[in-house]
Amino acid sequence: MSPDIFSGCIPALMTPCDADRNPDFDALVRKGKELIAAGMSSVVYCGSMGDWPLLTDEQRMQGVEALVKAGVPVIVGTGAINTKMAVAHAAHAQKVGAHGLMVIPRVLSRGTSAAAQRAHFKAILTAASDLPAVIYNSPYYGFATRADLFFDLRNEHPNLIGFKEFGGEDDMRYAAEYITSGDDNVALMVGVDTAVFHGIVNCGATGAITGIGNALPKEVLHLAALCNAAAKGDADARVRAKELEEALVVLSSFDEGADLVLYYKHLMVMLGDKEYTHHFNETDALSDSQRGYAEQQFNLFRAWYAAWSKQSGAVATYAPK
Repeated sequence: MSPDIFSGCIPALMTPCDADRNPDFDALVRKGKELIAAGMSSVVYCGSMGDWPLLTDEQRMQGVEALVKAGVPVIVGTGAINTKMAVAHAAHAQKVGAHGLMVIPRVLSRGTSAAAQRAHFKAILTAASDLPAVIYNSPYYGFATRADLFFDLRNEHPNLIGFKEFGGEDDMRYAAEYITSGDDNVALMVGVDTAVFHGIVNCGATGAITGIGNALPKEVLHLAALCNAAAKGDADARVRAKELEEALVVLSSFDEGADLVLYYKHLMVMLGDKEYTHHFNETDALSDSQRGYAEQQFNLFRAWYAAWSKQSGAVATYAPK
């Protein structure tokens, strides 16, 4: 099974909602189509960015189906409180024509048990055996999938074709060193916005699942293109990729915190996407200081990028068309 769906830049879509805090799936589809038109290869829905714990199972499935019907290539997150519902989301994704799965570990109940996680992963992969899937590895889930478990599952489930790593540099290197580098049919996806250079250049990642890319698609595509060139030995691209990643570092770091959706929705509103004004929980809000900091950093980055992107050399060569 080809890992091609897990390549390029893949934004993890947020779920817009109206003033009554109901999902706005028309706005979700508009944003998905807009990001694909900008050059993104596919989208993820519903991961942490999509607020999966705050949606009903029916709402999540409705969002997936709306994206698929609109022709947006979508990778479906399987996060759930129990394996039964995770399996239901996987089966639904396959039924409606989604393009892939992001398999999220079992949470809360026996989450630290390797045996329980193996059974959880196996049930999901079985339920959607025609969909290419990656395991989502993150310290926030309290369980680290290691090479022995990954290959044990892959031996039985050929649709398991990759690994999304949300941990730090050491975690990314472990995935590259022990899981993904020995077989071109196994993909590594960068799962956190602060590690795009390290993941692509140093670890051979085939792409990145991005949060900040919702608000800055052109800039994130530019970064990925420079990193891909650097991974092939382009010295100028390497320098420029590091410059761009450093300039993005504060905005990218929002991806690592509990308020990531609040921050990225606020940036979307700054860009004029008013459908991201509201959150599903009325009390979910940035403080005045957080908003001020986000606005300052966003404006600083955009002014810097406007000047920096006018350079020749690798900056111009690998700029998004």
